[in-house]
Amino acid sequence: MIPELRYNEQGLIPAVVQDVNTGEVLMLAYMNETSLKKTIETGKTHFWSRSRRKLWMKGETSGNVQDVREILYDCDEDTLLVKVEQAGEGACHTGNRTCFFRSLHKP
Repeated sequence: MIPELRYNEQGLIPAVVQDVNTGEVLMLAYMNETSLKKTIETGKTHFWSRSRRKLWMKGETSGNVQDVREILYDCDEDTLLVKVEQAGEGACHTGNRTCFFRSLHKP
């Protein structure tokens, strides 16, 4: 069911989460094979928490769930792009719509 993906040494693959309607990048998280399968099965994003060392579903406590519309993988087979419809206020644990709300450089 899952193509031959290239996970890192910890068994993880980065997942860029993008709003399917606006194209806005919402967040970056990591998936292992279990969380990817659960995402595909449920249609809701599931990730592996590197800090808590456990599986989690986006929005399980906040209600800001992500409904998956498409999952793509890159040419090197080592990164996922997950297109979602974001429910609730935002994707970031800080309460912001996106995790990418701070600018480092803008020419």
